[in-house]
Amino acid sequence: MPDDARLQAVVDLARGMAAAHSPQHSWHAAADGARRALNGSFAALSVWERDLGRLRVLVNVGERAPGEEEFPRTEAYPVHQFPEITEFLHERWTGGGEPRAWTATAGEGTGPDGDTGFAAPAPRPSARSWGRAAALRRRGRGACVVAPIMLNGRAWGELYVARPVGAPVFDRADADFATVLASVVAAGLAQTERLEEARRLAFTDALTGLANRRAVDMRLDEAIESHRRAGDVVSLVVCDLNGLKQVNDTQGHAVGDRLLERFGSVLSLCGAMLPGALAARLGGDEFCLLAVGPTSDDVVRVAEEVCRRAAELRLGEGVACGVASTGDPIGPMRSSRWLFRLADAAQYRAKAARAAAPVVAGRAGPDDPVVRLADARGAPRAGERRRIRGLRPPHT
Repeated sequence: MPDDARLQAVVDLARGMAAAHSPQHSWHAAADGARRALNGSFAALSVWERDLGRLRVLVNVGERAPGEEEFPRTEAYPVHQFPEITEFLHERWTGGGEPRAWTATAGEGTGPDGDTGFAAPAPRPSARSWGRAAALRRRGRGACVVAPIMLNGRAWGELYVARPVGAPVFDRADADFATVLASVVAAGLAQTERLEEARRLAFTDALTGLANRRAVDMRLDEAIESHRRAGDVVSLVVCDLNGLKQVNDTQGHAVGDRLLERFGSVLSLCGAMLPGALAARLGGDEFCLLAVGPTSDDVVRVAEEVCRRAAELRLGEGVACGVASTGDPIGPMRSSRWLFRLADAAQYRAKAARAAAPVVAGRAGPDDPVVRLADARGAPRAGERRRIRGLRPPHT
């Protein structure tokens, strides 16, 4: 490939990763950009999981062999099956050597120049180092180039590009170019990780580690759309932790923070009983669970468990809990804000009655007091309820 074409390939790869809006899109852009740049038929991006001693495949692109998924869930390879990786990881990278790509073919493990198949400098292979060749043969491929990826000064994983049987094998120039591409991929991955961290901080409550109100609002909007489109049951459990102010006033805010953290753990544990449920802290002493799919009865049972476990906490005075679900007779779903208002009104009723169990919107008959409260023209006065204050009833 001419130099100007390779430069354009590098630019295209970098742009593709920069435009990615999720880690999966970034992985795909990295692998596919490298595949195109090296005229490969297939490419994969893998991460080194040190604690498990394996390479886990993140994405496969191009002409996939039978059984290869684009985003595999379980495809991983123990690094001891590929001694060239083990030696390179533990001898060259940790010793400060600059990582460079190497090549392999589906033959006897010799490269196009009749040498070991590695781009120099590289570790001397052992008799077991031709796992790559065996893997190529199993998948009907003729040659590959493997480029180590370094991130933040540590071995992160590898970029793998293959060509079919009969195509030109990779040469030294290809290996050198793959090394450059791996550096570009590393820069893109670093950017993706920074963006993911920023996104995590933007949607996570710093004290409890649960989701925050912003995350709930986004997920709830998506859930209501899913409900309207496909009829999915959407349920919201809103909880108000009782006694937090007294704990703060008598024992200090550090103890109050521990109470919030402990209840956050209770909510997370109970939320795990509902597949895919989102546990969140809305702010102050208010928390919620958002579930999409489980029946309203299942959600109510989990809410009852939340109340039971909260009452057993050494600190605080239990929790007031309200439930609103599209699986109950609450009328037409006006908006995500309407479901929030219903759950909040149910929780207000639970708190006013000092109820030990959750109050569920829509289950008290046609004149349900929770629905009437949520449907009131104005929000309750400040002395009645703090949080409903910002929500005016939506109109159909």
